[in-house]
Amino acid sequence: MSYYLQRLTFAIATLALPGLVNAGPYDGVYKQTENADCGLVGVDGGALEIKDSIFYGVEVQCRMTRPVNVVNMDATLYTMQCSGEDQSWAERAMMMMPAEGEGLIMVWNGYAFVYDRCEEPGDSDAGDAAKTE
Repeated sequence: MSYYLQRLTFAIATLALPGLVNAGPYDGVYKQTENADCGLVGVDGGALEIKDSIFYGVEVQCRMTRPVNVVNMDATLYTMQCSGEDQSWAERAMMMMPAEGEGLIMVWNGYAFVYDRCEEPGDSDAGDAAKTE
């Protein structure tokens, strides 16, 4: 491979890398309640979102740092650097996918939450089309 072709390949890979590095296994939009509006993120009655290692909750954002795989579990423990309502704090939180279905289990000190994943736009249309056939 020529020197210039190697440099070009490296440059293209470097440009694509940030998107791959930031995407995490828990990225997605999750319902706070069964009837949550998945189009509203970060408000009561809406949804929660994890994107590019940032958790967007109700009036709070947490940068998910220092990931540690939990031994013998498909789970990750994070240090959450949070801010909201003019305050900043750090806490630990563990995240894992449920054994069945699609969603997220999030455990904070003393609290555990189970969230269903919001459907991607267009997912419900495919299901509706199958029902009408």
